[in-house]
Amino acid sequence: MRTQVGIIGAGPAGLILSHLLQFEGIESIVIESHTRQYIEERVRAGVLEQGTVELLTSMGVGDRLKREGLTHEGVEFCFQNKRRRVDFQEMAGRTITVYAQHEVIKDLLAARLATQQPLLFEAEGVAIEEIESARPVIHFTQDGIAQTIECDFVAGCDGFHGVSRPAMPQESLHLYERVYPFAWLGILAAAAPSSRELIYANHEAGFALLSMRSPEISRLYIQVGAEEDIANWPDDRVWEQLHLRLASGGFKLKEGKVVQKNIAPLRSFVAEPIQHGQLFLTGDAAHIVPPTGAKGLNLAAADVKILSLGLTEFYRTGKKDLLNRYSSIALRHVWKAQRFSWWMTQMLHRFDSDSDFDRRRQLAEIDYFTTSPAAMKSLAEQYTGLPILMD
Repeated sequence: MRTQVGIIGAGPAGLILSHLLQFEGIESIVIESHTRQYIEERVRAGVLEQGTVELLTSMGVGDRLKREGLTHEGVEFCFQNKRRRVDFQEMAGRTITVYAQHEVIKDLLAARLATQQPLLFEAEGVAIEEIESARPVIHFTQDGIAQTIECDFVAGCDGFHGVSRPAMPQESLHLYERVYPFAWLGILAAAAPSSRELIYANHEAGFALLSMRSPEISRLYIQVGAEEDIANWPDDRVWEQLHLRLASGGFKLKEGKVVQKNIAPLRSFVAEPIQHGQLFLTGDAAHIVPPTGAKGLNLAAADVKILSLGLTEFYRTGKKDLLNRYSSIALRHVWKAQRFSWWMTQMLHRFDSDSDFDRRRQLAEIDYFTTSPAAMKSLAEQYTGLPILMD
């Protein structure tokens, strides 16, 4: 097979990139190691920045998002038995939208398949070769048959455990990582959300988050140990901790049947650079953020927006000025999101190493940014999405 851009991975990054390229008349082939059912049902974060919503809408895949997405104009913080709200609309003139990632995937898949452009599932044994040549090659096996894609460029959109980052020259790759000493235990519950907006809680017992997936489904999280066994957390114990940590004034938490439960570790990770030769890394293949700042999918969308602009410039003019700057432009944006995600994480979670002084400082920080207009404006700007700076 021959194409202009070979895209490895049919997650948000790969699918958004394929659509952006198609609009510019640039051919692509997307390959995915999993089945369509698997990627459509894989539950991931569901908070979209306004810029991501605008991008999806401009691509023609925002109809269901507009109908079913939950637009939030602020967020609440719960600490010391009180709640304070940061108004995004007032402070930054922007909003966020709650719309689950697997719903975004469904919309993108349906749109890609409608174009009849190549999208190949269950691609096994994927390998990338000749990335320093003008014609890199992607090898894989599908239905037991060896396949090869020859292309001009390769977009590695295959996640943290994919083959794209290992295909980079390891001697020139610098990895930055922080593994946090706790995890999130998350549940999906068949219960109407107890709040119209997200609630972040800092409690003596640990962090908690009240979120939602729809008007009928709540998504809730609590901080647990990094090595915690989910078998030690029956539903009653989870609800008990959620009631405890989210308590404030007359707030009442609605319970319902737990339909899903999982534990996810938290880490910050960045690879530098995220391009070499004709290979470009995007999304989780290039970086991971703790979910506290709700940046994962949004960073993936920003990466491929930048990459698509560079590829468009190349195919229109033959110039690679923007492509050659992809790594520096994208990483500048990524590190700001990393800083924000780390700041939210360290401020809202309990660390075993914290002293009494650290605890008092943490509470003072929450008290400050929920009362200072300047601090609330800063949080609102970052939470709803910073602009991509191309200079």
